[in-house]
Amino acid sequence: MVYEVIRSKRKTMCVEIRGTRLLVRAPQRASDAAVARFVEQNRQWIEKHMAKATARAEAAGSNPKLTREEILALADQALDVIPKRVAYYAPLIGVTYGRITIRNQRTKWGSCSSKGNLNFNCLLMLAPPEVLDSIVVHELCHRKVMNHSPQFYAEVQRVFPEYHKWHQWLKDNGEQLMARMY
Repeated sequence: MVYEVIRSKRKTMCVEIRGTRLLVRAPQRASDAAVARFVEQNRQWIEKHMAKATARAEAAGSNPKLTREEILALADQALDVIPKRVAYYAPLIGVTYGRITIRNQRTKWGSCSSKGNLNFNCLLMLAPPEVLDSIVVHELCHRKVMNHSPQFYAEVQRVFPEYHKWHQWLKDNGEQLMARMY
């Protein structure tokens, strides 16, 4: 099994799959033998998830890249749709918000600044509406809880009970959408 080792000041080892690359994050002093043992102990999990990553990468490769004009059209559509969804959910959560910005990012679906400004990826327009709503609720809930604690997810689930279903959809399909960015 081919993998790349990234050493840092961390205390434990972990495995990370980036695209179709396998990364092992390890403490500075972990021996190569200890890293190899760790990989072997986690072989079943690694093989399962590497197969999924490979399948996603192949599917993403078959999706055509969006043109600049298509991305601008998605951004225009997002500027029309997303502020309405934010305005709908904000009172249900009991929060206010600042500026809403639409971006064409390659890694993030949304973000919330400490000042309450919200950013959303225009590619959300290619996902089911429930995915968009799950991201809107997620970011608005950060106005109450600025972390990913159990308290945060309890608030998300209170407002959007199917959050985990649509979050999983995004985990399963989001990479294919992101791959369409030119």
